[in-house]
Amino acid sequence: MWCRRWWIGWDMAEPPSLSPAVKESMLLKGAFAVGGIMSTLVIYGILQEKIMRVPYGPNKEFFKYSLFLVFCNRITACAVSAGTLLASKKAMDPVAPVHKYCVVSVSNILTTTCQYEALKYVSFPVQTLAKCAKMIPVMLWGAVIMQKKYKGHDYLVAFFVTIGCSLFILYPATVDINPYGRGRGRESTVWGVSLMIGYLGFDGFTSTFQDKLFKGYDMEIQNQIFYTTLCSCMLSLSGLILQGHLLMAIDFVSRNTDCFLDVALLSTVATASQFFIYYTIRTFGALTFATIMTTRQVIVFGSLYARSFLKNKPPKPSSSEQTENGAFSPLQVNP
Repeated sequence: MWCRRWWIGWDMAEPPSLSPAVKESMLLKGAFAVGGIMSTLVIYGILQEKIMRVPYGPNKEFFKYSLFLVFCNRITACAVSAGTLLASKKAMDPVAPVHKYCVVSVSNILTTTCQYEALKYVSFPVQTLAKCAKMIPVMLWGAVIMQKKYKGHDYLVAFFVTIGCSLFILYPATVDINPYGRGRGRESTVWGVSLMIGYLGFDGFTSTFQDKLFKGYDMEIQNQIFYTTLCSCMLSLSGLILQGHLLMAIDFVSRNTDCFLDVALLSTVATASQFFIYYTIRTFGALTFATIMTTRQVIVFGSLYARSFLKNKPPKPSSSEQTENGAFSPLQVNP
């Protein structure tokens, strides 16, 4: 039963009976959403890592202005959504009160802030472990914000999914699943754990409130993206100006063409991922989106495990070593 609910929108307490054609359509939409989210976020992560960790130019300078990346991502998404609304001749006026769009934007910024700040106090594996619990806060926020009623077995399934993902990530303990060398093993602090709780809370609130806006005002995806990212643009731009980093970031990308191209590509991929995320939330609900993101964490750690095992696999002995050990050597074969 719960598997069927996943594909047609798990947030619905008692989904109606659907015809085979509708079920097939929903299955295709689900595959489209999962494929889009997974592919864009993987590319986004690779590009973000490259921009922040690979030096640019003859002087080997590092890009240090992460808030500038947020601003570029948001202004690109804002421009694309506005262009889509104009091209389709749909209304540019806000469907919901403007302050509700700002609530989503502020919550999203707080989510990102908690995520990055937490890495200063907890290791990368611990943070990813915490992300496996995304489904639980989404269900709690759904009950508070949207007055949804989940049955006991729904919470039980979410709990066991979280436990299962946690065990997968924690085992085996000897595998190096932190390829970037961040963090300090598995230790954590009260402040680090508090930040991760804040991350989960704000992240669950963001997707649930987005879901509420879609259902409460029957708005287009582009409409919500436009006003939400417009608010994020103003907030991130204000932060850059207050920090004095705006002109410094512009100067850096103007002197390093490679960095400019990477930032442009990153913004394009980030915009695409935003559309896939909003599409998923509008079509299936916030809980299904959280489930997809939890699955993504398992996939990421699975690839890291595989990489670690392959890297630690003992190399095959050379032909000379085999000869010294009395093994057969191809050099001893007569022509």
